[in-house]
Amino acid sequence: MDELWVCHLGTVDYREALTLQERVRSARQAGEVPDVMLVLEHQPVYTRGRRSGAGELPLGEDWYRAQGLDIVDVDRGGKITYHGPGQLVGYPIVRVDDVVAYLRTLEDALAEALHQEGIADARGRPEDGPDYTGVWVGERKIASLGVHLARGVTTHGWAVNVENDLQPFSWVVACGLPEVQMTSLIRETGRTEGVMRCFRKRASYEVARALGRRQRLVSLARLEAALGSGVPALMR
Repeated sequence: MDELWVCHLGTVDYREALTLQERVRSARQAGEVPDVMLVLEHQPVYTRGRRSGAGELPLGEDWYRAQGLDIVDVDRGGKITYHGPGQLVGYPIVRVDDVVAYLRTLEDALAEALHQEGIADARGRPEDGPDYTGVWVGERKIASLGVHLARGVTTHGWAVNVENDLQPFSWVVACGLPEVQMTSLIRETGRTEGVMRCFRKRASYEVARALGRRQRLVSLARLEAALGSGVPALMR
């Protein structure tokens, strides 16, 4: 079974994480590293995907920046979303043949991790169209997905609301859905102790399993060494 290198990074500035994704993608395209997934949290930021449109930031960009919220335009699919502390983000940088099947695989993996946390009705809603990509608990959205594919390798990925502040979602047209109600793991379960630590492990394992990969935890130093060498990691 092929490996998925999983690198837990803690809290990382969004733009710095984007630069790291691009470096890993280039190395993966060149066959210098195996599939990799970066797992992290972000400082408060809105990201706008390729399908974003006018009116998704109704209060004006200056207002959001005055609240300490960065705004970044990115090349992933989907529309505007929010990232912040307490939200678990995963960026799988992996070889993919079928993007739609890949999105369904991520939805199923995250739903399974949430089932194990006691949220039995977490599921994707592919029948409702692309605006509903993600994981939902009834009519409430708990996880967002958006990816980009270049030369057969993905960037961007998934974000699950674990214990983050949900209010910033209400200040924008989140996911392009004016009436969307966001929820989180702690809101659905009432748990408060050790939630992020436990879910981080579950989500990483379930995504690796769903992708048919054997999870291998690697440090940032190990990943940086592989990126800097130019020698395929599996040959060292």
